[in-house]
Amino acid sequence: MTKFVCKTKNFPKVSIIGTGNVGKTLAQRIVERNLADVCLLDIVEGLPQGIALDLMEARGLELHTRNVVGTNNYEDTANSDVVVITAGIARKPGMSREDLLKINAKIVTEATQKCVNFSPNALYLIITNPLDVMTYLVWKTTNLATSKVVGMAGVLDSTRLQAFIAMELGVSFNDVQGMVLGGHGDLMLPLPRYCTVSGIPITELMDKETINRLIQRTRDGGAEIVKLLKTGSAFYAPASSAYYMIESVLLNQSRLLPAAVYLQGEYGLTDIFLGVPCRLGYCGVEAVLEINLTDEETQALHDSARSVRDNINLALTELNIFKRG
Repeated sequence: MTKFVCKTKNFPKVSIIGTGNVGKTLAQRIVERNLADVCLLDIVEGLPQGIALDLMEARGLELHTRNVVGTNNYEDTANSDVVVITAGIARKPGMSREDLLKINAKIVTEATQKCVNFSPNALYLIITNPLDVMTYLVWKTTNLATSKVVGMAGVLDSTRLQAFIAMELGVSFNDVQGMVLGGHGDLMLPLPRYCTVSGIPITELMDKETINRLIQRTRDGGAEIVKLLKTGSAFYAPASSAYYMIESVLLNQSRLLPAAVYLQGEYGLTDIFLGVPCRLGYCGVEAVLEINLTDEETQALHDSARSVRDNINLALTELNIFKRG
């Protein structure tokens, strides 16, 4: 067979750090939609290589042209356009939130610092919990611009609320828009005034009691799935949420979506990563949108921020570092 040498097109590259259920499902989403090549990294020898090989063996059937590489070497993540941090542990029985925070803070910061050595210009998308705190720590322990660091949870919380609204009303999921701000936890702030069905606010379609029930279900969304599964936690919706954000970046779609971004005075908050609407494109966070909130909503957002800030301070103390500025 005669061989010809030709130059191949350089496709976008996404590196996923951590090959748990979210990481490997996200890899599958990315390659099967032909969005980017994927590098899967994990500290467990053979695990990312096995997942990558399994995905590659399905390529001929899924009819995509993307490559998947599994590795234990951070050097293989070099020149990534997006780095996704999913590494960390899930909370186990008997483990306090503080214990989880301390363990994951060390894992996330060390992993990110290694990635930055090889991909200093990438966008860093954080998924590891507690998400808002981990996103702050990634920025704090690197020289990355705030526009290049973003946390995923706002999209996930909003799509959960969207699903519950659609199921409650019996309408198409495609016609529903949800909006959830604040931290990814019990103090998240769903905004019914900004949740619509074909442009109609849900406040005109449901009574207050029903709306409050759906809001509480959204806050308990992850815990509800954990309770049903008994072993494990949600990963399909988190992976889809991350894909949605990565697609907006790599295709430069500049989508307006809720995400954990750095605030510098918006909403009366500074030096914190918190879920608010932002515009996300190839250069990262292009703008932070400051929407009108009532006094009650503003107070709820500040309460959420206070809880996040307390955990940030706890993590910074554990890592023996100080805040910027």
